[in-house]
Amino acid sequence: MTVAQPTGVSAQQAWQMLQDDPRAVLVDIRSSMEYLFVGHPKGSVHVPWIDEPDWEVNPHFVTDIRKLLLGGVVCDSDDGCAPVILICRSGKRSLDAGRTLLGAGLSKVYHVDDGFEGDLDEHHHRSTRNGWRHEGLPWEQC
Repeated sequence: MTVAQPTGVSAQQAWQMLQDDPRAVLVDIRSSMEYLFVGHPKGSVHVPWIDEPDWEVNPHFVTDIRKLLLGGVVCDSDDGCAPVILICRSGKRSLDAGRTLLGAGLSKVYHVDDGFEGDLDEHHHRSTRNGWRHEGLPWEQC
């Protein structure tokens, strides 16, 4: 049995999707500590996939995402639900979370391949090769 995969997009493509479709939702799925202290894309909604203190997959993740799409604000009978774009640190957790959403029946699920911080460089640093922050896209930090 083949597991449905979310569509991978670059940080720039995700940004363009958000500009082109005002219904699109960018969901930062990193832990609360990452979201607050490392920074996050401006306008993103925080719904952790795995979070402290137990570091287990959020059993309410699908429900939390569905709540974002309720009420016809981002779903309608003609176009269905809005695109959900997931972002994590480097694109690995968002891939897993996206598979879960597709398995739960959501259809327009994307994930930022390089995440917020991107891949490690030869010095084991992030944000130097790729990712949302490296691309100079809008972000903020608490």
